[in-house]
Amino acid sequence: MSLPPLHLLIGSYTATGGGNATGISIVDGDVVSTVAVLDDPSFLAVDDHRVYAVSETVDGGVHAFRRTGSALEHLWDAPAGGDAPCHVRVDPSGALVVTNYVSGTVTAVSLEAAEAYAVPGGVGSGGAAAGGLVHGVGGQGAGVSAALPDAALATEVLPDATGPDEERQEGPHAHQSIATPDGTVLVADLGGDALHEFRISADAGSVSIEPLRVHHVTPGAGPRHMAWVSGSVSGSVGGDLVVAGELDGRVYRLRRDESGAFREVCATPVFDGPGVPSLLSHIEVDERGLVTVAVRGRDQIVVLDTADDGLRVVGAASAGGAWPRHFARVPGYLLVANQNSDAIAVLPLGDDGVPGEAVGQIAVGSPTCVIPLG
Repeated sequence: MSLPPLHLLIGSYTATGGGNATGISIVDGDVVSTVAVLDDPSFLAVDDHRVYAVSETVDGGVHAFRRTGSALEHLWDAPAGGDAPCHVRVDPSGALVVTNYVSGTVTAVSLEAAEAYAVPGGVGSGGAAAGGLVHGVGGQGAGVSAALPDAALATEVLPDATGPDEERQEGPHAHQSIATPDGTVLVADLGGDALHEFRISADAGSVSIEPLRVHHVTPGAGPRHMAWVSGSVSGSVGGDLVVAGELDGRVYRLRRDESGAFREVCATPVFDGPGVPSLLSHIEVDERGLVTVAVRGRDQIVVLDTADDGLRVVGAASAGGAWPRHFARVPGYLLVANQNSDAIAVLPLGDDGVPGEAVGQIAVGSPTCVIPLG
């Protein structure tokens, strides 16, 4: 089977985090190359011609690039507001939202302010766009740096909380943020078994994070990533929220009640019975309401149906490698970032949403995030 032409950005772990990559990679057909050298760019976000990357290190940072074709031009850097930033997302408010796992903090950066305050910071800035050069950050290469005023960044510390898993839930661990249909932001706290809801506002001069409420989930779930089941599929106003429980291997379906709180509709384990742990990672929902979730430990992709207010396992298949940390869809295929296999597995999708055996492997060091490019 011939593979479709692929154009992808890949986040990864570098030697700093025990990985084998050197930074952000780009896949352009059959060619894989490093386009930005930085420590542990474990998660990426793309917005038009801008690319944002975390650096998942102690006192981590977030970095912005301009993409031109297959090249990245380094634009600016900003502090992540905590340790080990593991997720970044462009929010409709105009803020870049960064979640910091180890410190349990959430940071918002005004993108308008960051662009306005970015100043030239080194010889050769702009060379990546002009000549396809690799750009580094944090002293590793040319580019520019954002001299942001204090008002352009805001950081919120999640409330101190613990969970029943003493090793993994000794304190709050912010893992992912997601926008809600109500114009707010939810942050999954793996350590505190909670979803924290905030209102984020941003403009050219300032950004703010307003805590609104805390939604508790089943103790020991360890919520990691979230996704929405659309209202047209779920029948609920605004849609239902599905949550991957990293620690208990269950997918949760939540719905807002009249008070505004998220309540559990149902929960389903992705695997029954004894065996290796089912450590859930990324989760997505397609337009039919089919939920796809990656399962590390078992190295599987599991598909569930959300019909009739339920969560029913449709099927499971090999992830095509070891430790599936993230995945993305392109027409007809699922692309799985198998961190411990140093490859992106290309899995054909069946009509039922369950992937088949891998038809290709894209070699890239310690991949942790895969983003298809238009």
